[in-house]
Amino acid sequence: MKRVALMALTVALLSTPAYAITEFNKQWKAKYLGDDVPGDFLTAGRKAGCNVCHVKGEDKKEVRNEYGAAVMKFLKAEDFPKDRIKEEPEKVKEEILAGFKKAGEEKSKDGKSFADKIKAGELPATDAGL
Repeated sequence: MKRVALMALTVALLSTPAYAITEFNKQWKAKYLGDDVPGDFLTAGRKAGCNVCHVKGEDKKEVRNEYGAAVMKFLKAEDFPKDRIKEEPEKVKEEILAGFKKAGEEKSKDGKSFADKIKAGELPATDAGL
């Protein structure tokens, strides 16, 4: 019985950050891949998927590209537990979008800000392995 309870607790603890990351992805797509986005960027963004923040072929739990690292400076998965996302969806959305804005002000390795790259229809990271 103790093993089952311990296993259930472990799964619950490990799944909460994944839920937050899913929310980050959902909010990023809603903000940057909306109806008014040029088709090429929309296609590139959808194709990149998780690799907007992660590096293709690398462990998503451990490795983030330069844009993902900038986002994670301002957004911590543990600040967005599943219950909070459900109880305060508008406040969570506001905080996530504020984190994206701050991350957008950071510079890419190519010298451009991430926000400028996105506005120009480019994926933000130069090191996503795409």
